Amino acid sequence: MRYRVLGGTGIEVSAYCLGTMMFGYIGNPDHEDCARIIHSALDRGVNFVDTADMYSGGESEEIVGKALKGRREDVVLATKVHFGVGEGPLSEAPNRRGNSRRWIVAEVENSLRRLGTDWIDLYQIHRPDPTTDIEETLSALTDLQRQGKIRAFGSSTFPADLMVEAQAVSDRRALGRFRSEQPPYSILNRGIESAVLPTAQKYGMGTLVWSPLAFGFLTGKYRKGQAVDLADGRAAIRPSRFDPSLPENAAKYDAVEELVVLAEELGCTLPQLAIAFTQAHPGVTSTILGPRTMEQLDGLLAGAGLVLDDAVLDRIDAIVAPGKNLWDTDWPRPALTDPRLRRRHVEERTAG
Repeated sequence: MRYRVLGGTGIEVSAYCLGTMMFGYIGNPDHEDCARIIHSALDRGVNFVDTADMYSGGESEEIVGKALKGRREDVVLATKVHFGVGEGPLSEAPNRRGNSRRWIVAEVENSLRRLGTDWIDLYQIHRPDPTTDIEETLSALTDLQRQGKIRAFGSSTFPADLMVEAQAVSDRRALGRFRSEQPPYSILNRGIESAVLPTAQKYGMGTLVWSPLAFGFLTGKYRKGQAVDLADGRAAIRPSRFDPSLPENAAKYDAVEELVVLAEELGCTLPQLAIAFTQAHPGVTSTILGPRTMEQLDGLLAGAGLVLDDAVLDRIDAIVAPGKNLWDTDWPRPALTDPRLRRRHVEERTAG
């Protein structure tokens, strides 16, 4: 296993990070089986584990906390805050979500309790919050860092301009700064190559990239000309992403067919090729693997030694151009999604 320093923190993390979104009722509800997967990853050199308070309503953090008992000192533990936690009205209640000081200071205590630890190595803001001044968020995180409850903090799925704004506010107000960014990145979703990764490199931020398998599209399970069960697995979460009858999905299926051929020529699996691709970019610190089963973990770690040369990367560029998104997983900007921010509803007074 290769190790890299996370941004400017001095913390060394494995090139593969174990993501735990699928641990709990959303994916694998067997706590003992999830613990075995975590232990297996640690035994094979993975020292970086990422979770979030909202994964399975907090259940994922509980699973991770129990699994790390006796091994906590050797693990770089990351979690996230922003979304509501729990089910139904509780998760939608006012002031129980977002990036306010009120919610961050309260929720970090809940995460520490669920994780069974006294500190979190990397505490991440799961998504931007346009209702909260970034200074308010950075100030709360800085206080938690000074209290020793978190060692470092970062962002997740922030666009480049908000990353720059956060760095500027940190400098201007003498606050701690985001040391990492967690963006989506895969062969089918290369948009971050245009600005997010260069921005992270400019400010010395580490990056741990998520969804390298494009929500399962690069597992090889979804192929052109084959029937897709839209009520099963990842497809059931958002069928429109996988529906082969939709024109916008045609390019994804075409790309997968070409990538399958390339993987066969290299003697690896499509998932191994997809993971190795993310590792080829010099701006990527660690790639998050999100296995649900031990079999999936074994298959992904079996390709840990795969390094793609320039000739292979050139062929991938020809299939999906650098900086191009065939799959949009970016943060939905309010300026585009909220009509009130881009339409004049009051008729302007004109002269004459």
